[in-house]
Amino acid sequence: MNVIALDPRRVVAELDRNVFGGFAEHLGRCIYGGIYDEGSPLADEEGFRKDVLEALKGLRMPIIRYPGGNFVSGYRWMDGIGPKDERPPRAELAWHTVESNRFGTDEFVSFCRKLGAEPYLVVNCGDGDMREARDWVEYCNGTADTHLVRLRRRNGYEAPHAVTYWGIGNEVDGPWQMGMKTPQEYARAFTEFGKLMKMVDPSIKLVASWTSGWFEDWVERGQLLLEQAGNLVDYMAIHWYVGNREDDFARYMALSELFEERLSATEGLLKAMLACRKIKRPIYLAVDEWNVWYRARGAEGLEEVYNLEDALVVALQLNAFMRHARWVKMANLAQIVNVIAPILTRPDGLLLQSIYYPFALYSQQAGGEVLDVYWEGDTFSGGDYTGLRVLDVAATRRADGHIALFVVNRSTGEAEARISLQEGAFAGDVQCWVVNGPHIKAYNTFEAPHTVALTSRRLEGQGNRLDVTFEPHSVTGLVFRIA
Repeated sequence: MNVIALDPRRVVAELDRNVFGGFAEHLGRCIYGGIYDEGSPLADEEGFRKDVLEALKGLRMPIIRYPGGNFVSGYRWMDGIGPKDERPPRAELAWHTVESNRFGTDEFVSFCRKLGAEPYLVVNCGDGDMREARDWVEYCNGTADTHLVRLRRRNGYEAPHAVTYWGIGNEVDGPWQMGMKTPQEYARAFTEFGKLMKMVDPSIKLVASWTSGWFEDWVERGQLLLEQAGNLVDYMAIHWYVGNREDDFARYMALSELFEERLSATEGLLKAMLACRKIKRPIYLAVDEWNVWYRARGAEGLEEVYNLEDALVVALQLNAFMRHARWVKMANLAQIVNVIAPILTRPDGLLLQSIYYPFALYSQQAGGEVLDVYWEGDTFSGGDYTGLRVLDVAATRRADGHIALFVVNRSTGEAEARISLQEGAFAGDVQCWVVNGPHIKAYNTFEAPHTVALTSRRLEGQGNRLDVTFEPHSVTGLVFRIA
């Protein structure tokens, strides 16, 4: 029998809703034909796909990162403002296309406002310069009667966009990146870019590109950034993508240990540097690109088809972010439409992929405080790891006292568990949400869109205990109130 013990008083940290963020890049059909589809009967008067907007609202993403990604390292933001027919098409070197620039800063901010999300802009720290970055901040946030503010107003936006979150560069540790920088080069660049940008608007939050390749210099990169820019950086950004190239289910489910190792290690360096440099201001982690991505690596458009086991791994990552909520204050699913995304479109509609459902479940049900959950029980071996718990667990508490318990059963058999309350008793029914499908390789298609889906039922707790049988290969969310 598996045991999960909950004490509502054992709060780990506040959960920042920005961990349920997203990412949109000018790549494949993410923007054109995804978010934005001028002339489509499914688009509104501004060109935004209405069905995509509704599907994204179900994910409740509070923040969206843009415009890249590798794309941003060659992007000129001024190409994407003003009358659309006058915007210059440019050769786009990151993904070897031609960028029309019909979707740019103002369209992205409008898109975010329609979703109720905060825009998070990344400046070009590849072939771009400091002046371009500070001008972008002024165009978006300026209020004085300057040329750039007049330009924004002339483009139809009298009020400032008030963009709070700004990243400086993307994956600067990667040799694939235009303008890749050594640890020393990027620490200096971030310091000077950030200093100038904050001169324009001191209220903005700056995100530093820490590591994406996890090369041997990632510790040095983090250390130099915090030594030189500890008074400027607000978030240290890390990236990862995972997959199941070996087609080994147990090894795939054991990726939870990789997430724990990377988050624990980066947290440790952050804590050490804050103490060593006597930095009093908070600096947090942002996992601002993460997802499953391995099948469509060389494919045009990078339109990954996700199955049930991928949905389980997405949930494992969300559980890890919640358990590390003290330091992880932002995470951005990459990406949101068509490109390695939970939503796929075609001219006559859209499809919700398997990974849509765990993300929606967590984002909709998670509360504002993360609980320290104890659990024990059946174990398995996968990859280089043994003795891993079959159930992967995280829990939150809402302000109204409701608990949301999230459980991933990473086995192909049922898992019986007893949920024990260390204080109080179950008050009323327990709402049970389950993401599942007929087998671990099941996936959704336009012809069979509900093969992997989210279902719900009611359970009844007895006193301070609830016995549950978790379905094979499933993600379960239990929401209840404690009396």
